[in-house]
Amino acid sequence: MNGYLIFILALLVFNELLSLIVETLNIRNLSTKIPKEFKGIYDDEKYAKSQRYLKDNTRFEKIQAGITLPLTIAFILIGGFSWINDIAQSTSDHMILQGLVFGGILFIAGQIIDIPFGLYKTFVIEEKYGFNKTTPKTFVLDNIKGFGLTILLGAPIFALVLWIFSSVTNAWLWAWGSLTIIQLILLFISPVVILPLFNKFTPLEKGDLHSKIEEFADAQKYKVSGVFKIDGSKRSTKSNAYFTGFGKTKRIALFDTLIDNHSTAELVGVLAHEIGHCKLGHIKKSIFISLASSLMMFFILSLFISKPGLHAAFGIEGAPLYAGFIFFSFLYAPISMILGLISNILSRKHEFEADAFAAETTKNPCEMINALKKLSVDNLSNLTPHPLKVFLEYSHPPVLDRIKALKKLKQS
Repeated sequence: MNGYLIFILALLVFNELLSLIVETLNIRNLSTKIPKEFKGIYDDEKYAKSQRYLKDNTRFEKIQAGITLPLTIAFILIGGFSWINDIAQSTSDHMILQGLVFGGILFIAGQIIDIPFGLYKTFVIEEKYGFNKTTPKTFVLDNIKGFGLTILLGAPIFALVLWIFSSVTNAWLWAWGSLTIIQLILLFISPVVILPLFNKFTPLEKGDLHSKIEEFADAQKYKVSGVFKIDGSKRSTKSNAYFTGFGKTKRIALFDTLIDNHSTAELVGVLAHEIGHCKLGHIKKSIFISLASSLMMFFILSLFISKPGLHAAFGIEGAPLYAGFIFFSFLYAPISMILGLISNILSRKHEFEADAFAAETTKNPCEMINALKKLSVDNLSNLTPHPLKVFLEYSHPPVLDRIKALKKLKQS
């Protein structure tokens, strides 16, 4: 049997078994006893509800994996990729057009499979626990917009990369450079062109919160390009805040649900945390690491993309360039996982640092602690994730760890 095929099938099964073990440990790590830090914040019923929410989501994810993994393996073994390749090659003699058809069919098939899961997640689980505010119309429009963006952005980018690899020496380096420029452009225009397609960004109105934010930003000599309220309640009651863009399009986005559920002091603490990421250079570091990772990925891709054995593993004779990109994604999974682990470790470190920045600059760690507690309760977060789950998947430290770190700062 083809060595590539054995390796890829083993990876798929290993990843699923690892996920099953991690999720089982995570569920077993639950305790009916409310952590002391949340006594008076969580009542017994709502804490039990948060655990039911975790169990329902975990069960749903297991069912989803139990369907998609066998489908993926069966599709590989029965020659599904070869069948799609035959369709692609019958539509045109031009390699790039063949690649767009090949990738397009796979993308559409993936969307068709994902939509029922998205429907169940949104309108059954999220609805059951009182989070869902998405209407069927919004759900459909979101999918149409996402599909359209993939066509408008993904197709030209894929065509460009195919052209580079078919025409240029040291193609991996040129492809990386081209995509880096495109990524930076998209990062710049996203807050003003792409994100408003999905959410309404409204400048934060004048008032006490606006004044406190300006006071804090001025004290930190940080120029706020814009603080916006977004209509997160259009889809969910969950709360969040984030930075997006850079330079003149850099924005701080606060969900309307966050503003409605938190005091001014708590919101300033949340915003101070986000500003901390900028002041401490976390965003620049993350961009640099992302670009370095993609550079390595393109180099390794160049070593395997035209290997006949890799294509043969998926039932395709020869080595069509466009198919090599898809097949390499299976092969790259272990490296991607390792890079993800490193990225998560660094991200958790950055979160602790941003929390400390917020506590020290606002001189009010208690408000940051209160904000974290409210966010956890409002979002029914798991307060006691298993350490292995945290290590493998969490980009943020567990909330109890963040609270303990902030309390140490308060005492020092």
